[in-house]
Amino acid sequence: MRPGWTTSEVADLRQLGARIDAFDGMANVSGGPGARLRWARARATAFRAEFASTGTPDSIDTCDLVTLPYPTRFGLFRASRAMSPFLSITNRMLVIRWSESDGRRRVLLFEPSDVELGRKTPYFAALSARVPRPLQGLMVTSHGTVMAHLARLGVTPEEVDYLMFDHLHTQDLRRWVGTSVPQEDLGGAVKPLFPNAKVIVQRDELDAMADLHPLQQPWYQPKAFEALRPEVFLPVEGGRVLGPGVGIVATPGHVSGNQTLLLNTSTGIWASSENVIATECLTPEHSRLPGVAAWAREWGQEVILNAISLESTVEQYNSVILEKALVDRSQSDERFLQFFPSSELTEAWTNPGTSPTFSHLAIHHRR
Repeated sequence: MRPGWTTSEVADLRQLGARIDAFDGMANVSGGPGARLRWARARATAFRAEFASTGTPDSIDTCDLVTLPYPTRFGLFRASRAMSPFLSITNRMLVIRWSESDGRRRVLLFEPSDVELGRKTPYFAALSARVPRPLQGLMVTSHGTVMAHLARLGVTPEEVDYLMFDHLHTQDLRRWVGTSVPQEDLGGAVKPLFPNAKVIVQRDELDAMADLHPLQQPWYQPKAFEALRPEVFLPVEGGRVLGPGVGIVATPGHVSGNQTLLLNTSTGIWASSENVIATECLTPEHSRLPGVAAWAREWGQEVILNAISLESTVEQYNSVILEKALVDRSQSDERFLQFFPSSELTEAWTNPGTSPTFSHLAIHHRR
């Protein structure tokens, strides 16, 4: 990420919807992190009705991309008693479509990971180098590509308005938005596959990528961002209502610029991020994962974090409480919430003791 980008160099934020100011000032709440936690819960509870009143999008489709290994000690922060050092998570893309008040159609891709280029992320590249190739086929399952899923849904690349990730760990966007200079590993200049798309990202994360801390470095590919044109980014500060029933809120902690997708659907409000890897991590008292319920009870912790870089564990905990207070309960099993992990814990015979108690697998919505 090139330091020194200015507001005039990036895309115009006026094309996005209204700011969400309900959570402004959280960092400045007096009284410490406990006071901020109570503040976040109260504000989120109050904001639910306001967000629901914005309506619902036209459609939401869920597209499986890849299932891959992930360290158990990260995904189930200190709580798991499973013998397996790895669990499996499935990364999924959401395709959200809505209509503006003037009739314009919008398409947002949430978590459209370029899985092939994502393998170059330092952590996963090092893991792959240590695992014999025959075993990699047991650990990694590809389900479909971003472009193939869009073709199946009848969405053309030119129709895509926005790309968004909860955070930019592992991401390489060069093929999606093009490059300003030739790329040796991609065979030269890269034309954008999504020529009209802008990338919605928190400004805090762009700033962090300009000067990564050692705890962050294993999970980012900053060199991949140096060739991107600044104008492809829509750097936001805080929350936005993007369209009817489609919003984002800032949820710092997992990374400094983490953000959560909010969706109002026919079953109520959902949230999606990678702050936790299973919806049962928001209600661990109902989890059958070995050790999780007991650990939460012993330590008096209400949620089980997905803890990779530990940039700000307290703030991440508070962000998950905010997410928990925003969403509705699952209609399939009311013990669990409509939190949809952008990378969801997935049962795998190779990883004993890590099978989820409950999985959403998808969000389906048609208005």
